[in-house]
Amino acid sequence: MKRILFQGDSITDAGRYRGEDSVNKGYGYPTVCSAILGAKYPGEYEFINRGISGNRIVDLYARIKVDVINLAPDYMSILIGVNDVWHELGSKNGVDHVKFERIYDMFLEEVLTALPDIKIFILGPYVTEGTATNEKLDEFRAEVDLRAAAAKRLAEKYSMPYVDLQAAFDEAVKKAPADYWIADGVHPLAAGYGVITEKWIETFEQIR
Repeated sequence: MKRILFQGDSITDAGRYRGEDSVNKGYGYPTVCSAILGAKYPGEYEFINRGISGNRIVDLYARIKVDVINLAPDYMSILIGVNDVWHELGSKNGVDHVKFERIYDMFLEEVLTALPDIKIFILGPYVTEGTATNEKLDEFRAEVDLRAAAAKRLAEKYSMPYVDLQAAFDEAVKKAPADYWIADGVHPLAAGYGVITEKWIETFEQIR
């Protein structure tokens, strides 16, 4: 049975259970993706969610051994970057885009060295209008775009698929208001998780 690891921040965490991996993967896209793939390919995959709310790229890198390498996944998706901006705009504890790219590069290089057969795809961070973002929306969007561009460059460097979630949500808000998809400008509601799930499954099917 091959192992799929979902890695990231609160958007991935989504209230997951911290005990047995199989018990509760949270209310977000890891659970929906696990349901869809589990039904389509019964017995072929094991699904693990190790997203942690509030994580920045430096936090993800700090737990690379226990939450990535030691788990030895066959596949891994990564969604990180919005907190690197959000924490700076709020508590001045973010990660600038240059350091974000440098640490992310180190993270990917170390994972690939330890697990040369792993298949990774990168989901770009995104932001929309919302109660948590509107006060500084222009700055928030500009900074998130810088992290997304860095993530895309790294995906290209390592020949990994890149999922442009900002573009996906920009399209979504043309069909319904932002608060239909996203609760606060960052955290998805059910339909927003549907957007991520659709892109996630589409990308996974290309590399499986």
